[in-house]
Amino acid sequence: MRLRAALLLITFVCPALFPQTPVIPKADTFPQAAVIAASLSDNDLAAQVLLTGIDGKINLVPAMISLLQKIPAGGILLFKYNLDSSNADVKKLLSQTAAIVSARTGIRPFMAADHEGGLVNRFGAGVQKLPSAYSFWELAQSEGIFAALSRADFLYRQSAAEIGGLGINMVLGPVAEILNDDNSDFLGTRSYGPDAGFTANAASVFIHAMETAGIACVPKHFPSSGAGDPHLGSDFIAADRPELDRLTWPFAALIKSIHVPAIMVSHVMVPAVDAVNNASLSNEVITVWLRKELGFDGIVIADDFSMKAVSDKGISTEEAVVRALNAGADMVMCWPSNLASVHAAIIAAVRSGSLPRAKLEVAVTRILAEKIRYGLIGSELIGSGLIGSGHIRGV
Repeated sequence: MRLRAALLLITFVCPALFPQTPVIPKADTFPQAAVIAASLSDNDLAAQVLLTGIDGKINLVPAMISLLQKIPAGGILLFKYNLDSSNADVKKLLSQTAAIVSARTGIRPFMAADHEGGLVNRFGAGVQKLPSAYSFWELAQSEGIFAALSRADFLYRQSAAEIGGLGINMVLGPVAEILNDDNSDFLGTRSYGPDAGFTANAASVFIHAMETAGIACVPKHFPSSGAGDPHLGSDFIAADRPELDRLTWPFAALIKSIHVPAIMVSHVMVPAVDAVNNASLSNEVITVWLRKELGFDGIVIADDFSMKAVSDKGISTEEAVVRALNAGADMVMCWPSNLASVHAAIIAAVRSGSLPRAKLEVAVTRILAEKIRYGLIGSELIGSGLIGSGHIRGV
């Protein structure tokens, strides 16, 4: 049946109905990615970990062009003001941006957007709006889980083809958090509901549907959200470790069952794991819990450090970025206004030894491994004699 590949996680609910199918391995892209990462200059290595917004609609403003020529960011994060125009104009903007970023190294950027459905919709009238995640939980209650997931699969595949055709190759979604009394005010209809199994299954459908158009997904927000809004202030989960394991079950199920390209880590405080650091700055959360215990080997993306959950602690974006990378994050968000200062802070940390270049190379290796997998690095670069010769590093 058509849904079999997409509904891998249904086996957690009904193991007899859908046999497991093999997941495309990423391990074979790591050696190639590691060679490319080692060949990059400090400037280009530091640029790869940055997911930045851009100034421009239809065309980049001249200052943004100059900035991206100097700092070829690993990812471009697009917002409503970039995307609220005709499809032809959006495609033109994304194509122009990708060409500028990849001109020097041949490494194309992730072109990312929040695309969850419901309240979170960054595109204009030229792109069909998706229903909210919660609406599929409601549909499951009235018509059954298979009907809900089948409908989700159909709509997500349609949407993937539509936004993939514009040049989007990364979606910051789906939300893989279980809805509960604590996070309901913040998440609302962005969650697939209170059932862990349905949340995991629906998130799996989303990820596989986007994959059909070559779009990498970033399930979020690990480990979960509390009652606070991290945009406005601190967020906190007062739960012991067994309860935290229950809250993160959908993430664990996804990691074990399908290929998950990336996961976004939130700024929530989880004292049962780390009483001092936000999750996005915590080695205990990122390296010990997410990587070692859950076995995640994809890209860890830290949420936006301009949010007050971090900035209200007196931690600058530049400091937070370096701390996050040291804690095990691979990509960090910044805005055009501080792209240069964040980039400079990473390079300074590498050259001072406070952020070992070897650690940064590991982060970039994960990023490049996914870029190879999604066709963002050409075979001519992967197989070129320039790789490992020092040519790229000397640029």
